[in-house]
Order: sequence, then C-alpha cells, then structure tokens
Amino acid sequence: MSLRIVISPQAFKHSIGAREAALAIQRGVLRAVPDAETVLIPVADGGDGTLAALIDTTGGSYREATVTGPLGDAIQARWGVMGDGETAVIEMALASGLALIPDDRRDPRRATTYGTGELIRAALEDGYRRIIVGLGGSATNDGGTGMASALGARFRDAAGDPLPPGGAALANLAHVDTTALDPALSETTIIGATDVTNPLCGETGASAIFGPQKGATPETVAELDGCLSKYASVVLSDLGIDVLHTPGSGAAGGLGAGLIAFTGAELRSGIDMVCDVLDFDRHAPGTDFVITGEGRADRSTAFDKAPVGIARRARQFGVPTVLIAGSLGPGYDTLYDHGIDAILPIGEEPSDLDTSLQRGAELLERAAERAIRLYGLGRDR
Repeated sequence: MSLRIVISPQAFKHSIGAREAALAIQRGVLRAVPDAETVLIPVADGGDGTLAALIDTTGGSYREATVTGPLGDAIQARWGVMGDGETAVIEMALASGLALIPDDRRDPRRATTYGTGELIRAALEDGYRRIIVGLGGSATNDGGTGMASALGARFRDAAGDPLPPGGAALANLAHVDTTALDPALSETTIIGATDVTNPLCGETGASAIFGPQKGATPETVAELDGCLSKYASVVLSDLGIDVLHTPGSGAAGGLGAGLIAFTGAELRSGIDMVCDVLDFDRHAPGTDFVITGEGRADRSTAFDKAPVGIARRARQFGVPTVLIAGSLGPGYDTLYDHGIDAILPIGEEPSDLDTSLQRGAELLERAAERAIRLYGLGRDR
C-alpha cells in the first residue's frame, strides 16, 4: 500500500505562507517517495493566515479599510466576507499585528488594538451581524481597550480624563464607560477565534507568555501584567464581567478579554474552526501520518496553536503527527505531551535569521524529505 500523508502546516511568519509551506513539504515527500499520496490542507489557528483560510476556502470576497496601525500610523488593512455572504472575517494581525512593526519599534506598552476595532466597525456599518475575529500575531498588550475605544467605549482615570492608548496606561484606569458603545453590537454575534488558551494574567497570561516576543523586558512583563490585572478589576466592578481567568482571555495581548467584555463575544478554538471549514476530519482517517509546521515551536505552541490542534484532531483517528518547525524555542519538548509525536527543525547549518527566512521553502522541503526517509526505516519495503 502506498504512503498517504496529510500536509497541514500554518504560515511560517516572515518567510512563507501556509499554502507555500504545504507545497514545499509535498515536494520533499515526493522526492523521498515519488508515488506517495498527499493531501494538502494548509491551516491557520486564528493568527496569521486565518482570513485567507476562511475566505479563499469558502469562495468569499475581500474588502479593505484605512485603519490605525498598532503604533498609531494609518495603514491599509484587509478584511473579508465568507462565501455565505453573511459572515465577516477580521484578522487582528492585519490591523494590530507584530509583523506591521520593525523589530526596533516594538513597544507593547503603547501598542493599540484600535485598528482592529475600526475593522469591526466597518463590518457593522456594512450591515454584517456575524463577525469572526481571528486572534493571534498581535503587537499589543492593551486588553482590547483600543478595539473597544473604536467602538465607543471610554476608559478614564480617577480625574475623569481619557487614558492614552496602550497597555501601560491601564495602570491609571479607574472607570469604564460603555454608554456610547455601538448599538449594533447588541444584535451581532461575534466569535473570537483564538490560537491560545491563556488566561489574561499570571505566569501563563498574556504578558508573561507573549510579551517578550513583542519587545517586553522582564520588568515590562511585570508592569503590563499588573496593568491587565487592574483592568480586569475595573471591568468586573463597572460591568460585572469577570475576564481574569477565562481561557483565551489572554489571546492577542488580552484582546480576547476585551471582546468578551465589550462585544459579548464567544471565544472558540481557531484551529478547530478552520479545520471544520476545511473538512480536515474527512481526510485524516486511513492516513499514515500528518505533517504540520510552524515558524517556531516552543512552550507557547502548547496553548492550542495550530500544530497542537492538528495533532488533537489526528489522534482521534489514531494518526500520528510530525511537526516541522523553523526553529525550536524553550519548552518545545512539552509538545510531546500534547499529541505531537516527532519534531524536526529545518535548520541544517549555522545561519543568520534573514538568510533562513529567505530559504524557508527550500529548508522546509529538505526537512520533509528527511522526515519521510526516517519514517521509511521502520516500514516494510
């Protein structure tokens, strides 16, 4: 019986998109086993690539809007409508994402989700009453206060003055005013597609786990965690909504919490949502194994990012999962406890990051070939 493999990577950030990654893996597989049967199901988990996965697969259409970028600059951001003509899709990374900021300008203390709120407002103004918001790839740590501000919420200090944008300003938050919140929200179903299950605060919260990749020092992490804790306290006292410990509330720098508090959103697993749309479960049975992939595998991957979600779905059918990663970070070995059966980095020799990113497709193809040849050692020939 010939080899059958499902290939389901997500995008490799700053290098190649999910479909390009799937094609590179396929080339590597076929170099090792030319008659292998491959099924390509490139995925996203609520982060980068979610918009394309949901719009392209359903035959939807794209829109564009000028919005406020994470550091206040005006940018063009894409959003879309799924093929049902009723569901708007917003990828917060395209309005408030880390990829929009050069490394030397990353500043989670002042980065804002205001542009994401402007995209939601655009969808509301166009009459859409079902909106999926992909959470992931954020540059922000503001608890979704920027998003809520764009929709009419007001955040004030003890003197009644409005707070400036960004997560650090929440240290002075004393009152939340929702009297001017867009009334269309009350008749709209909003779904937050999360790529993580982290709570808002604490050692597995938004600031501690994701702050460092956004430019936060250990001191800044502690500061921002305290700010989000203050924010949760004020939201509870003023709105009667507890967002502190809700799984996924820490997604996208706390945007998950903001969506719950100010839009009544339901948070769902982004990777499960995408897998359902792409009909992953129809293809997994009878497969020898699944190959998934991401740019960096580390401790944060375990919080329901795409590779772990894919492995969870595959395991239901007794199918093992191999993860090919651009790089390995601290805690990557914990993924073996989350359904990943083998992890292969794509690096072959010492190289600088820019060169590796440019060679992403080539390195991924070669790593996939190595994976298949290793697998072949245990097969009858």
